[in-house]
Amino acid sequence: MLDRKPRQLSGGQRQRVAMGRAIVRRPAAFLFDEPLSNLDAKLRVSTRVEIKKLQKSLGTTSIYVTHDQLEAMTLADMLVVMNGGKVDQIGPPLEVYQRPATTFVATFIGAPAMNLLTMSGAEPALLLGNGTISAEGAIIGIRPEDLELAAAGPKPGEAIGMPLTVSAVERVGPESFVYGTLDRGDNIIVRLPGTHAPAPGERAIAVANRAKLHVFSADGQRRLSSSS
Repeated sequence: MLDRKPRQLSGGQRQRVAMGRAIVRRPAAFLFDEPLSNLDAKLRVSTRVEIKKLQKSLGTTSIYVTHDQLEAMTLADMLVVMNGGKVDQIGPPLEVYQRPATTFVATFIGAPAMNLLTMSGAEPALLLGNGTISAEGAIIGIRPEDLELAAAGPKPGEAIGMPLTVSAVERVGPESFVYGTLDRGDNIIVRLPGTHAPAPGERAIAVANRAKLHVFSADGQRRLSSSS
């Protein structure tokens, strides 16, 4: 591409050239502002891997801004999640994923997003147990991959069962996303391995392990962890 004029390069090629120009200067730090935004899906993956390898080999501190949570999770050594110009949480990517500090972080990190259910005064005795926060308005979070689907019927054992009606199913190869509406009116997503899933209109129960629940107060702040 050396003999081409800038106007003859695609947006993705211009971004990669800009990254190369920064690298050869050997700066004290790299500031990346969504460098992969103009690349197609396949090129984003390969370029993301190259950036990771370059950063490790050069050993240069890099600040990387992105709205793509996959980029954030795979590239970051330390993740900073910002909401409206303020920092909601700082930590290693896996820690942020497993213990989100706010409902914003909980729904921003992870795809599909974490399911959030606002409790009424009559329900949290079942879900919160120890009653350390106000029951009214408490928010229960459960990730789609931490839910299972069972046939409609009695609630299974000590797990929490939430009856639903399947509204849509997305099969994406190795897994399926089941969209349903709970009897209490909330929409919920269940992430299942494989392609087997109930059909739209079928009844089922979304089963949640109590240990996998995330509990937030009404203002969206984390109050209990899955280990509490």
